[in-house]
Parts: sequence; structure tokens; C-alpha cells
Amino acid sequence: MFAFEKLDVWQLAVEYCDDVYRITRRFPSDERFGLTSQLRRAAVSVAANIAEGSGRLSKKDFARFVEIGYGSVGEVVTEFTIAKRQDMISEGDFALVYGKAERVAQMLSRLRSSLLPAE
Repeated sequence: MFAFEKLDVWQLAVEYCDDVYRITRRFPSDERFGLTSQLRRAAVSVAANIAEGSGRLSKKDFARFVEIGYGSVGEVVTEFTIAKRQDMISEGDFALVYGKAERVAQMLSRLRSSLLPAE
């Protein structure tokens, strides 16, 4: 088992990715190369950056990858907001992914703080 697999935030990010894939399967087929692709790449980026960062030699490098993952959470929220405005996602699914995005973002923020010395 890799060290990153033990991180609660990585596990939640993978679960979040599962949610994104499940929801985007119902998007219109003409969005396959649009929002569907963008959402999936951004969601995968969250967990992938945690994993990649955990293998870096310094905590500062790891923190930078956590920051990138945090940015990807914002990207997913923005894209789902657009999808909701375009009636591609239900209010219930939006609430689910938005709430999970908030939890992932909070956990990433705490992880980043734990990796960097207090300023």
C-alpha cells in the first residue's frame, strides 16, 4: 500500500471522482468532449495530485501539489455550476457534489497547513 492511499483526503477524492463519473454518464452525448471531459479530468486531478505530491522529497513540494488539487476542486464546482444552469444536473446531484467538494477542499486546506511551517 502506498502512503497516499492511507490519507482520508485521497480516499474522499477518489470517491468524489466516482460521483463525477456517475453523474456525467447522464450528460448529453454532445458534451462528451465538453463539460463531461473537463469535469472528469478535473476530478481525477484532485486525487492524482495528492498521490503525486506525496511522493515528493519535500513537504513544500507536496504542499504545492495539494494546492493544485485544491484548484481542481474549484474547477469541478465551477463546471457543475454551469451544468446545473444548463439543466444537465439535478439539484440533488449538485448538492451532493457541492457538499463533497467542500469537504475535500477543507481537508486539502488542513493537509497543506500541516505540511508548511507557520508564517
